[in-house]
Amino acid sequence: MKTKQSNVLGTDLQSCSLDPLTGYFRDGCCNTDEYDRGSHTVCAVVTDDFLQFSLSRGNDLITPRPEYQFPGLKAGDSWCLCAMRWAEAEAQGCAPFVNLSATNIKTLEVVPLEKLKAYKIEIH
Repeated sequence: MKTKQSNVLGTDLQSCSLDPLTGYFRDGCCNTDEYDRGSHTVCAVVTDDFLQFSLSRGNDLITPRPEYQFPGLKAGDSWCLCAMRWAEAEAQGCAPFVNLSATNIKTLEVVPLEKLKAYKIEIH
């Protein structure tokens, strides 16, 4: 049984997105484990700039992939991003906003909390 994971604020990890269904485990949350080599822990609200940046890095998040039940993302969608990719985008000036309550505490191994707070967005 999977244990409840914490967010970067130290409280229970909240859902990131059920539509589109996100997460390493496709459970709607940015849960992770030792097998998640990409550390899909940042709950981001993607932008066109970020999606183009990701595409330029070889990760096409735009094109639907029905064989993986992936609808393709558009600006405004919430998605569990790899912590390193988010940090790379931030360094390039195109990081998307972050839902802190849905961002896994494991992200702090890669990105400092103060940097994440600079991109926070409230999702209700």
